[in-house]
Amino acid sequence: MAFELPDLPYAHDALAAHGMSAETLEYHHDLHHKAYVDNGNKLIAGTEWDGKSLEDIIIGTYDKSSVAQNGIFNNISQLWNHNEFWQMMSPTKSAMPSELEKAITESFGSVDKFKEDFSAAGAGQFGSGWCWLVKNADGSLAVTKTENGVNPLCFGQTALLGCDVWEHSYYIDFRNKRPAYLTNFLDNLVNWENVASRLG
Repeated sequence: MAFELPDLPYAHDALAAHGMSAETLEYHHDLHHKAYVDNGNKLIAGTEWDGKSLEDIIIGTYDKSSVAQNGIFNNISQLWNHNEFWQMMSPTKSAMPSELEKAITESFGSVDKFKEDFSAAGAGQFGSGWCWLVKNADGSLAVTKTENGVNPLCFGQTALLGCDVWEHSYYIDFRNKRPAYLTNFLDNLVNWENVASRLG
């Protein structure tokens, strides 16, 4: 069964007041995300991965020995990344639930230190990629960054929060000011209740 482009969980203009324009979402969701869906479906058709879950395909096609990944991985991982990314944002500013704040404080010392580390990871990711708040297998939290479409599934981690730092995610609204985009993401766009729900 072919993968489908999921609808956004809010209107295209719902995040505009918080710094992510309708134009950005029209390009990012309707064109870029759709391309990952379409290309991923074409590449897995008739292969051993046809009919498998996104997660199984990502883990099964990731080559940890190489920076350059294969086409199936690149498209399917980016399909998954974006499915999660839209859910991690909300048009309604949410307070950070206490259990998430406690977990972050235990791992980073404070919420502010976590935000500083997360923003630094995103700003420091050379070229295209993502920055993440992840839960490790031992239950500890960490901030990571990954190149291109690589994501925490590749390392046995749970993605709690991810921010897309490919230029198509921020250039319309922030031009080349990636740090400002990251600050705005954390302060105005994150759905902290969704992040907390991923703690398990």
